[in-house]
Amino acid sequence: MKTFVLAAASLAFMSGAALASSSNGMIAMFNPSARVITLENGKSFTIPRDVALPPLQVGERVSIQLNDEGDKVTSVLR
Repeated sequence: MKTFVLAAASLAFMSGAALASSSNGMIAMFNPSARVITLENGKSFTIPRDVALPPLQVGERVSIQLNDEGDKVTSVLR
C-alpha cells in the first residue's frame, strides 16, 4: 500500500509539469508600451513586467509559454 501511494504521488507530481502550455504563431500586432502581443490567430497576451521581452516585430514567429493554469505568460521566445 505504501508503494502504491508513493507511486501515485510521484505520478501526480510529474503530470503537473506536463500541464504547462504554449501558444505559437506569427505576431499580427505588438504594443510594446502596453506589453500586448496579438497573434495572427487572434489570441492576445499581456506580458507581465517580470517577464523578459525580447525585441519583437510584426510578422515575426514567437512561442509564448504559459503557466500550469494557462492564465499567465511565463516567457516569450523568438
